[in-house]
Amino acid sequence: MVKIRRLVVTEKHCYQKLVRLQTNGKSFHNVTAEIEALVRQSGVQTGLCNLFLRHSSASLVIQENADPDVLLDLETFFAQLIPEDDSRYRHCNEGSDDMPAHIRTVLTKSSEVIPVWQGKLGLGMWQGIYVWEHRSLGRSRELLVHITGD
Repeated sequence: MVKIRRLVVTEKHCYQKLVRLQTNGKSFHNVTAEIEALVRQSGVQTGLCNLFLRHSSASLVIQENADPDVLLDLETFFAQLIPEDDSRYRHCNEGSDDMPAHIRTVLTKSSEVIPVWQGKLGLGMWQGIYVWEHRSLGRSRELLVHITGD
């Protein structure tokens, strides 16, 4: 005997926003509050929040939001792992921090998908969303936010 499941079709909502931010050079920029506000504006109660950072020399990470030492330790570790030394890299047209910034982005990521649960981001208690600037000088960055669900 074959059992047939009944499909329940719900009305899906899509919401997109391009968030522009100015970084201040190498550091983490907490964007959690801005993304939470967009989830509220979207009206989505259950779904997904897709984030995409449109750059190859900065990263998007979910990380500890309570103890700032975690972020400092990450920065220190990456500085030791990926030194800024022009003699090591062919791509250095934009400065000694350029190729290391690209390597850091490859080792981290430029996108995140976070569940929307009961109208809020499904982050853990100690998690925050950060744009991690890998270049020495501040830059204008764009974060594409796409929220879907019902």
